[in-house]
Amino acid sequence: MDLPTDLIVRPYNEIVDDVLVAMMGGVVNEELLFDVREAAYPLAQPARDVRGLTGMVDKQHYTFQPNVDWKFDPSQNAVVFLERGKRPDQDFPVFYVDYFQQNGGDSPLTDINVGSVTRTLAEAMSRELAVLYRQVNLAYQSGFIDLATGQSLDFVVSILGIQRKTGDYAQGTVTVFRAPAGNITIPQGTKLTTATAIVFETISERTLQRGQVRIDVPVRAAEGFKGPPGKVDANTITSIIIPIEGIDRLTNFDPTVFGGPNESDADLRARAKAVLRGLGQCTVDALQLAAGEAGAANVEIMDPLVPIDDATKHTTPGKVVMIVEVEPLRFENVVSLVNERRAAGISVQFIARYVFIHPRIAILLRRKLTPAGQDQVKQDVITALTNFVSGLGSGNPVPGTKPPPDKGLLDVIKGLDDVQGAAIADLLVWKTVMDQGAQLGQLQAARELIVGPDGTPATDDQIAAGAFQVTIEAKFWPVLEMEPADIQLTEP
Repeated sequence: MDLPTDLIVRPYNEIVDDVLVAMMGGVVNEELLFDVREAAYPLAQPARDVRGLTGMVDKQHYTFQPNVDWKFDPSQNAVVFLERGKRPDQDFPVFYVDYFQQNGGDSPLTDINVGSVTRTLAEAMSRELAVLYRQVNLAYQSGFIDLATGQSLDFVVSILGIQRKTGDYAQGTVTVFRAPAGNITIPQGTKLTTATAIVFETISERTLQRGQVRIDVPVRAAEGFKGPPGKVDANTITSIIIPIEGIDRLTNFDPTVFGGPNESDADLRARAKAVLRGLGQCTVDALQLAAGEAGAANVEIMDPLVPIDDATKHTTPGKVVMIVEVEPLRFENVVSLVNERRAAGISVQFIARYVFIHPRIAILLRRKLTPAGQDQVKQDVITALTNFVSGLGSGNPVPGTKPPPDKGLLDVIKGLDDVQGAAIADLLVWKTVMDQGAQLGQLQAARELIVGPDGTPATDDQIAAGAFQVTIEAKFWPVLEMEPADIQLTEP
């Protein structure tokens, strides 16, 4: 989310101009709406001169320059933007005009030259108004973690129970060694611990690149370990509280020491954000919620926090296994949303309950077609079968053929305009392995799921004629696996 950088921006010079124009009976901050299709913007009252224009350019408050960005056209009584000048942002199209009326207004004040009584009073008032605007703006910014500074930032992060760390918190360096893997990121705020439960946090993010064996990461004693408890000997910081996949081991080759600089505003912001993200990310509930929002049902999670004696639910540190029942077209959405919610350094393995159906089809065409026409027929067959199979839903069998008005695979193919006849030359079926163990999530052949009318395994002749169905267990989705090479066309 883009945070606004200012509540009110009123520079001193702009306030002076507004006050002077108002004291002389002119029009202050007349609001006009910029339109890129328009060049001239008529004023509401006849004007003898325009004092200034203000608005937003590149998302910043801007005072438009006369005869550079704009000019006043008396013949139209309008402000005209010049071709090479700056113009208001289309996202912030409102701009404001100060001008003097043609009749001079009702004010008896006319002298606004430097040193005049009118100008001196206006400048004195404007200075106080500019200071007030600045203080209001500062108070507004102090409520945002990205904009607050100094003591204001301390107050903002105190909501999370966080305090700025000073030199009283011991600091040091931990060296992290990798296991064979890709890039491994150690986020800022990662908690490390000693065998005696002294906790440290990484001060900044570090990434072990592919092929890089080790990396040094700066650390500081965590909240609750201020002073002497945070001063530990070499080779005592050896564990990560929440394991990160790919990290083999870690240690501090030197003891931690006092005397480091106070935590900067940038580091304090980053640490507070890491704590805030950690409140909801990579918990079982957070991952299940993300999968559910993306369309998954019957979500089961295996994670490292389950006791190791429960082998059916326990995983290695840094790895979570998520078993989902989800429509094939929504599977990528589940993967994407869960990966957005998971914490850095935690990998998620996704296993979907799918039965993959791979038919090979022989088709007799109604007429001779061009090569391009034949390619289109193949694509039409794949599209029609994909829509049919995905529309069956979870746990419903996939029939080869059925009496009208119902349909099976062959019925769908024969219903296409260019198809005269069709037969299934072969049918392969695979199923996701759901047994806990080394094969979990892999595919295995499952021809036993293809059954004939009497419930026994279907014969080749029954498959060719469509006298079969592929049984689908509860919570499993059927998925069509097919490509143009699986379709053989014969012309009449």
